[in-house]
Amino acid sequence: MLMEAMTLLDAKQYDFARDRRRRNRIITAIVLALVLAWAAYHYRNYSERRVVERFFAALQKQDYEAAYGIWFRDPDWKQHPGKYPAYGFNEFHTDWGPGGPWGMIKTYSVDCSLSPGSGVIVQATVNGRAEHPNVWVEKSNLTLSFSPNEIQCGNWWAWLLE
Repeated sequence: MLMEAMTLLDAKQYDFARDRRRRNRIITAIVLALVLAWAAYHYRNYSERRVVERFFAALQKQDYEAAYGIWFRDPDWKQHPGKYPAYGFNEFHTDWGPGGPWGMIKTYSVDCSLSPGSGVIVQATVNGRAEHPNVWVEKSNLTLSFSPNEIQCGNWWAWLLE
């Protein structure tokens, strides 16, 4: 068997277009991975924020019974009203009803969230006020309560990293 020696002049011509396509695919894959990682991180508290959204929507419609059911994640709470003696419906209505500190809820928006431990603190804006309700959402069962801490939202950097 004769083996022909390959010389430098016999080498394939360098393909600039192929190299450019390969580089573009790698860059696209990296950018896509970064966007997906950011989206996964940004929407990590989606279910907790959604519960708070439903809660404030019920308050806005003045459906305080439904809002109370969302608060305890028990839509059938009326069938066993004594189950929540620590925070009864009358006290709830005093806190969240028209005579409460937030008044009649005409507008609301869920602004941001922070998950320190077993729950998520969700901040909302109610009626365009400067002070914000901070609601604690327990991750394990999606029940609501008053947050022991407040969080600050509002700048684009915090939103980006939220």
